[in-house]
Amino acid sequence: MKILVGYKRVVDYNVRIQVKADGSGVVTEGVKLSANPFDDIALEEALRLREKGIATEVIVATIAPADAQAHLRNGLAMGANRAIHVVTGEAIQPLTAARALLKLIEKEQPQIVILGKQAIDDDCNQTGQMLAALWNRPQATFASKVEVAGTVATVTREVDAGLETIEVDLPAVITTDLRLNEPRFIKLPDIMKAKSKPLETLQLADLGVESGDHLKTTRYVPPPKRSKGVMVKDAAELVAALKTKGLL
Repeated sequence: MKILVGYKRVVDYNVRIQVKADGSGVVTEGVKLSANPFDDIALEEALRLREKGIATEVIVATIAPADAQAHLRNGLAMGANRAIHVVTGEAIQPLTAARALLKLIEKEQPQIVILGKQAIDDDCNQTGQMLAALWNRPQATFASKVEVAGTVATVTREVDAGLETIEVDLPAVITTDLRLNEPRFIKLPDIMKAKSKPLETLQLADLGVESGDHLKTTRYVPPPKRSKGVMVKDAAELVAALKTKGLL
């Protein structure tokens, strides 16, 4: 059984995001870039399924600029068997990402595709669902527990009402939530081994995928700074202050 894992590169979650002076985007020069935390969880789950003997091969794939190979080597060091780098210099929206991943699915024929439920840069939470629709296969989103037996996956989902357990026939798309697992630390010997693992490079155009993106971001602005708090003597003064600000 093959497992394909989407492995997006984002600005590290510890970095304080700065908007460019011209409002054209966020500053990435000299900024630490890391794997999307939800995608690290997706890769960890794939590796655990391989360690249980359920899967035989784990493939990580990213759609990113040419300088993202170090990012994929990180996934290989974590334990993936091989990597696929779909190269593009453009910002990719979820539908385009889903179309590109579908081409990789057609090429690799995995039984399970695992993605993070969302990326922390755009927070779209769309790619997994779109991919399942394009692939015409079941989806199990927001997974906090995954069990695979034969051609069926039993997935516990985190939903607004609590937990929901569903069964999906494989092949299927699974998206991971935070409580599914804790990704392993990468050791130095694994980093050295990753240098010799296969890393395939493809151009986005070679997959026959056009961006077709319909949304265009015209300007980025930082959130407004919080104003200084105001002390009030009692509830009546609080209500009056809120009315003055037009909040009541």
